[in-house]
Amino acid sequence: MNTVLQLVSTTAALVSVALGIYLGVKWAPVGSRFNARPALIFMTAAGVVLLALGSWMGLVWTPPEREMGHVYRIIYVHVPAMWMAMLALVINFGCCIAYLFKASWKTDALAEAAAEIGLLFGTYGLVLGSIWGKPTWGVYWDWDPRLTAMAIMLVTYVGYTALRRFVEDPEKRAVWSSVVGIISGINMPIVWKSVQWWRSLHQVQSTPKTVDPDMVLALRVNAWASLILLVLFLLHRYRIALATREAEVALPSALPTDTRANPSEVV
Repeated sequence: MNTVLQLVSTTAALVSVALGIYLGVKWAPVGSRFNARPALIFMTAAGVVLLALGSWMGLVWTPPEREMGHVYRIIYVHVPAMWMAMLALVINFGCCIAYLFKASWKTDALAEAAAEIGLLFGTYGLVLGSIWGKPTWGVYWDWDPRLTAMAIMLVTYVGYTALRRFVEDPEKRAVWSSVVGIISGINMPIVWKSVQWWRSLHQVQSTPKTVDPDMVLALRVNAWASLILLVLFLLHRYRIALATREAEVALPSALPTDTRANPSEVV
């Protein structure tokens, strides 16, 4: 059963990512006439259905946890949110490195989109983790290594997005933000390994072998839903970023001018 679930999960993840890449290439470029509406509607419907199904499974269908009872059910939104945050920030990290090797406005636009989406999911996941901490640890916030490392990383990405707003020159902005993105990305292994490297209140990463099969299935369904939403968010934000970037670097002759024409020059 676990093997089947793993195969289905891997297939669903690969299909979602492949469809996202396809739409990014065909639909995202400015001026594209590709009709992406059917694919976008399909992905949105699939995400909503899986999100509803996953919510029902997490809240009703799965059994209570042996020690935490029903409190643990927040795991079905907290964990997928953190997974998607890490995935988006890995994309940002890769794009930042790629841009320094070969400058491309598409790469820069994807880096910007991935950072913002990663920051969104990461903040969402961190808030949910704090809410979960109240009934289990007795406080909303404890300077636990995992929480602290994640908070520091999110602050660095706030700095990344702020830098992109304050630097007007597109080339300087792309280079400087790539450097900041690489520095920020160094925190990701620390966040992932923090529960193993230091004494932590946060539990270590679970595996399908250590979790009830019903819980594993519910978590996978919610993860699929979150992945589809992540791809959709990235697509739309990437398209906006790419259009903005191409408008910034457009040739002066292609831009409107406020200079009035000389009447004597009008034929």
